[in-house]
Amino acid sequence: MIDINTKKIDMWSKIGSRATLGIAILEIEKNLKNLCVVTCDVSTSAGLDRFRRQKPDKYLDLGISEQNLIGVASGLSSEGFDVITTTFAPFQTLRCCEQIKVNLGYMKSKVIMVGLASGLVLGTLGYTHCSIEEVGVLRSIPNITIISPADSLEVVKALTASINHNQSVYIRLTGGAPIEKVYNDDYNFVIGKAVQILKGKDVSIFSSGALVSSCIKASKILEEQNISCSVTNFHTIKPIDENMIKEELKSKKLIITVEEHNTIGGLGSAVSEVSSKVSNSPKIISLGIKDTYSDGGSYNFLLKKHGLNVEGIVKSISEEIFKI
Repeated sequence: MIDINTKKIDMWSKIGSRATLGIAILEIEKNLKNLCVVTCDVSTSAGLDRFRRQKPDKYLDLGISEQNLIGVASGLSSEGFDVITTTFAPFQTLRCCEQIKVNLGYMKSKVIMVGLASGLVLGTLGYTHCSIEEVGVLRSIPNITIISPADSLEVVKALTASINHNQSVYIRLTGGAPIEKVYNDDYNFVIGKAVQILKGKDVSIFSSGALVSSCIKASKILEEQNISCSVTNFHTIKPIDENMIKEELKSKKLIITVEEHNTIGGLGSAVSEVSSKVSNSPKIISLGIKDTYSDGGSYNFLLKKHGLNVEGIVKSISEEIFKI
C-alpha cells in the first residue's frame, strides 16, 4: 500500500512517529477511498495538516470532545468507512474508555485508534499528559488489538496492517523526534507475531515501543560483560505472541520485560500470564514505571529516574543475572 525504501525510512526516523503517521495516512488514502480521519484538535500534533488541507471531506475535527470522537467514529464505521481516530494517548484511551468498551469492544465497530505521545515523552506536562496506564486498561477490553511500534517504519507497517485487521486496533506511539531506527530495511510485519532482533543464550529481553532500540544498545554493552542477551520486539501486546514467549522460556536463565508503562497490566503482565502456564519457567523481571506517579520532567530525565535508559537497563540485568 505504501512504497518503502531506505531513503524514506531515514526520513521517517528524523521526523519521528507523529509526523510519520500523517504522511502514512495521506499515502494510504490514495488506495483507500472510504478512509475517514477523526481527530480532537490535533492536526498539527498528529502530522495531519496536509491531509486536512488536501482531503477536507475526509477529515473531521470534533474539538476537545473525546467521547464524541469514539461515538462518531463508530457511526462512520457502521456506514462502511475505514476510520482512523487520533489524539494524545491519555485522551484517546482513558477519557473515552466507556465508549471504547461499548462501541468498539461490545458492539465490535472497527476503528483504528492512534494514541499520540504515549509513555513519558510529555513528562514536562506531568502525568495528565503522560500515559502509563492505557495498555493495562485496554488489554482488559475484548475485541481490541494493541500495537506499540518500535520506530517510525513500524508505525507505517502497523497502520497498514491495521486497515485489513479483523477488529479495532489501538496503536500506541512512544518516543520523540527524531526516533532511533530499529529497522534499516522493510520487513514482513504481522500483527501478533513478535520479531527477534538479536539472539543470545543467557537472558531474553522483551520490549515494545521506542525502548526496543535502548534494549538493543543495552544488550551490546552486556555482551562485553559476557552476558549474552536476545532482544525481541513485541510490537503487538494484544494478542501476545505466546509461541515466542514459550520458546524463550525453554532456553534462558532470565526473562526481562522493558516498557514505557506501569509494570502492572502491560507487556510484563502479558508475558507473566503466559509464563504461568509453563512448568519450570525462569525468573521474570519487569522494568517499567513501578506503579507510581513521580515528579514530572524531561523525557530523558524520567527514563533515567525509572531505570529505563540504556544504563538503567544494563544495571538491572547485570544485578539480576548474578543472583541466579
